[in-house]
Amino acid sequence: MRIAIFIALLLVALGYAAWRGGAPERVMVGIAILMVLLDRLLVSTGQVEYHSVDLGYLVIDLIGSAATIALALLAHRFWPMIVAVLHVLPLLAHISRALDVSMNPIAYLTMQVASSWLLPPLLILATWRHQQRLRRSGSDPSWHVFWRPSSRMTVSG
Repeated sequence: MRIAIFIALLLVALGYAAWRGGAPERVMVGIAILMVLLDRLLVSTGQVEYHSVDLGYLVIDLIGSAATIALALLAHRFWPMIVAVLHVLPLLAHISRALDVSMNPIAYLTMQVASSWLLPPLLILATWRHQQRLRRSGSDPSWHVFWRPSSRMTVSG
């Protein structure tokens, strides 16, 4: 039942962000869909393992962490930094499991998935805030611009 509730919340958040979000919110939709598809692929192969370090989920979590950290570095938003931290937390579960193989499998599973529950409300809030900024100022920059020309004058001799 809780998986169905999570999927319903996630679908609402992804739909709203895809419909009303800016570019960073839509990129997050793509990252989330990729992670769900990779999860379903892993489950369909029967390779899920909670009695030792789960290499399949470790790879998925590394991909999710790398993607959300890149989003956090490039997006002109604060919320991607929170999402990046939420995606790093499952990596701590894998490290904890590697250091303590006697860890209860339920604890390992919980450490892997608990932070996922924060993504749907955070993405809904981020999309709503994007819409508020658009209404207030008419624009909401999506990306940091790192390649702006320098304002320094060059001296030519």
